[in-house]
Amino acid sequence: MSHLFNSLDLNGVTEMKNRFMLAPLTNCQSNDDGTMSEEEFHWLTMRARGGFGLTMTCAAHVQEMGRGFPGQMGIFSDRHLPGLTRLASEIKSHDSVAIVQLHHAGMRSPKALIGERPVCPSDNEHGDARGMTLDEVYQLRDDFIQSAIRAEKAGFDGVELHGAHGYILCQFLSSEINQRTDQYGGEFANRSRLLREIIQGIRDSCSATFVLGVRLSPERFGMQLSEIKDLAQNLMNEGDIDFLDMSLWDVFKEPNEEEFQGKTLLAHFAELERGNVKLGVAGKITNPNEAETIISQGVDWIMLGRAAILHHNFPNLHLADADFIPVQLPVTKSHLHNEGLSNKFVEYMRGWDGFISD
Repeated sequence: MSHLFNSLDLNGVTEMKNRFMLAPLTNCQSNDDGTMSEEEFHWLTMRARGGFGLTMTCAAHVQEMGRGFPGQMGIFSDRHLPGLTRLASEIKSHDSVAIVQLHHAGMRSPKALIGERPVCPSDNEHGDARGMTLDEVYQLRDDFIQSAIRAEKAGFDGVELHGAHGYILCQFLSSEINQRTDQYGGEFANRSRLLREIIQGIRDSCSATFVLGVRLSPERFGMQLSEIKDLAQNLMNEGDIDFLDMSLWDVFKEPNEEEFQGKTLLAHFAELERGNVKLGVAGKITNPNEAETIISQGVDWIMLGRAAILHHNFPNLHLADADFIPVQLPVTKSHLHNEGLSNKFVEYMRGWDGFISD
């Protein structure tokens, strides 16, 4: 049997039945106040039934002003607990590990959506964002931690911190965006301080068996590959997280920075010492052959996004037939509806060139 179907021990207690994680996909189908909609519940639990060893929610914002898109799931208030509790229970009933991705959009929060100027580590004209006060940074840290506590209370197995794609934690990591002059800006140790304090706070506040992951991206938004590699290595050496999720945009590409070319981005991270931390990747894994190729390159798990949109049961289809051929793009609205996407999710997917045919 394929290595993809071997179980994976995340922390000595929580085990994935296989190496497939569902990507935390933006879908715009939660209720406007961030509470769980029937559409969101259906979409996620359908993937758990379809065989994913770990089902991760879309980005859930930890502050109301950190909302990044319409219909985003929230975790900033106890009013979100009933829906989150129901979701966690259903995902776990299908032998899938239940994880919430914790998120704050920072300067990428649309002003028209949140009703005020978005925040950023420092003033940013490009994003029309204002710099955060030190007290606001402390509050952001505490709200990430409180949201993790809320996720555990709801019954989730763990959380992932969204430190990628130019959102707030990534903005702090970026030397281009973060122009602070206090302990959260300047040298990389300071720019990564907020992420580390959130990790430590969750470890201090949640149970020892609560799964903790971090998502990083090594390019765009001012990211430097050398800094992200060092951060990834240090996080794995320190062992305070259980998994590291490297979002590479394309798992087959080489780095943009010339000095690091000659091998893929994936290889740069697969070669790192990881201790007990489980390393996985996301980025244009679309069919069984690509999934097998990537898992053979030394990572512990793979994450599926578009492939999971097209086939809610991709892991089960792969298990039944290692040579199954996924549906080809573009697909019809009817196909997407049959795969559990709501009308709002389908309309969002229209923004992806060549995805929908009608």
